[in-house]
Amino acid sequence: MTAIRIVLLLAGLWLGWYGITLLLDFPRTDLLSIALWFACGILLHDAVFAPLCAVLGVTARRLLPSTWWAPIACGSVATVALLFIAAPVLGRRYAVPDNPTVLDRNYPLGLAVALVLIWALAGVAAATRLAADHRSRRPRTNSSRSTL
Repeated sequence: MTAIRIVLLLAGLWLGWYGITLLLDFPRTDLLSIALWFACGILLHDAVFAPLCAVLGVTARRLLPSTWWAPIACGSVATVALLFIAAPVLGRRYAVPDNPTVLDRNYPLGLAVALVLIWALAGVAAATRLAADHRSRRPRTNSSRSTL
């Protein structure tokens, strides 16, 4: 196990060094822009998103039954991830009219379909958990007796 960890550590260090050397090939203004975006992303996460998620999580645990916690959490995480991934293409700001292959889809419709699918699966998972919970609470009948 120690050898695997050492190999993984060396691979990670090498990949990090390779990434840094690629970054250093950028002009100074691009490096400043990258550093600004990186710092703002960390600050935005720590100052806005993390506290907001904590408040929503605590509120949801107080308001929802326990069988719904995991499906709602998974659906929420998937929704937020999709929204962040889709944000750049939703406005179609960089669509190029003479190149139909760039942003050639209806991204808002695709996002809506994906979100409906995520929440439908979360609903199915919650209903399955609810049914399993209901079955485990139901008193069992002894069906081994024969009637003569």
